[in-house]
Amino acid sequence: MRTTFVNAAATLDYDLGDDHPLTPVRRELAAKLIEAYGLLEDPGVRVIDAQPATDEQIQRVHAPAYVAAVRQFSATPALAASWEAGQWGLAAAGDTPAFAGMHEAAARLCGASVAAAMSVWNDEADQAFSAGGGLHHAFANRAAGFCIYNDPAVAIQALLDAGAERVAYIDVDVHHGDGTQWIFWEQPRVLTCSVHESGKFLFPGTGGLEERGGQNAPGSAVNIPLPAHSGDEPYLRAVTDVIAPAVEMFKPDVIVTQNGADPHHLDPLAHLQITMPTYPRLYDALRRITNESADGRWVALGGGGYTFDTVPRAWAMLFAAMIGAELDDRIPPGWLAAAENRVGEKLTATLLGDIEPELPAEVREQADKEAEAVVDQARAMIVG
Repeated sequence: MRTTFVNAAATLDYDLGDDHPLTPVRRELAAKLIEAYGLLEDPGVRVIDAQPATDEQIQRVHAPAYVAAVRQFSATPALAASWEAGQWGLAAAGDTPAFAGMHEAAARLCGASVAAAMSVWNDEADQAFSAGGGLHHAFANRAAGFCIYNDPAVAIQALLDAGAERVAYIDVDVHHGDGTQWIFWEQPRVLTCSVHESGKFLFPGTGGLEERGGQNAPGSAVNIPLPAHSGDEPYLRAVTDVIAPAVEMFKPDVIVTQNGADPHHLDPLAHLQITMPTYPRLYDALRRITNESADGRWVALGGGGYTFDTVPRAWAMLFAAMIGAELDDRIPPGWLAAAENRVGEKLTATLLGDIEPELPAEVREQADKEAEAVVDQARAMIVG
């Protein structure tokens, strides 16, 4: 497989603040672990730099007035104390605070996702990975959930504009991919699929089974909302038994995936109970879906995940699955020492190392029972 790896360096200035959960250090460490494993030296891998997305590309999915507002607060972030900034989702005290240069940083991040998508569409690669992407909460006219511009939507629209008839979007982040779904709610050429913790328990509060697409695009959205404390098997079944057949029936030209690592049981912002050994199984499932439904045309983006211990390991396993590489379970010691020095904490020394989720057995069993029922409901809506 010919694989494009988009250089993550240009995305590292998308930085919402020293104490913000979405630190760019996550992306930095993931890219360096992929490099430390020697994956970028694979003869099928090509590393590219990306140009920032243009205003025209961004405005294919975002309102021009919103882009103008982002530019305004980007140039003068002190204005974010105003009432107006809050209306755009950019309030200084909000979850997506304005910062100096944010328009340019977000445009570079979007550009990386577009570059990944175009390398696949232009047949320069069969698949591509941009660890900087996956900001799926931004709406057409509002920032939300750490996301200023919705780079998955910008990349999907770029594919449509370039001639793709149908694009499937698969979101495995623990949070519902709401912004991407709503941007394409009335677009029958885009199928949005999301497995996530139920909005009854977690931000953004959406993504119910009943959300199935707009009036002009019925069936174009697939959601599997799992209850809190659901474990590995219901989560994987949501991908293999619901999303896989939905994508197969849709027959996309390209598949775009958002690969948030935050379903892990140690993630501080969610409550699913996914363990590290589940991630390679998940990525193998995504690879099978892309091979069987889109002739291997796969654009993989980053996403959430808020521990330094989990995200680099998960995304290294993702890229290894994409190129068919077998990884030594022992983390390269040079990377481990440098990463621990960088973040000031002890990190797990093996890829699949984990601790047992601290949850009473009866709570887990009940959650899994309820989760399996949700997966069964969602499957029935797809295959009958």
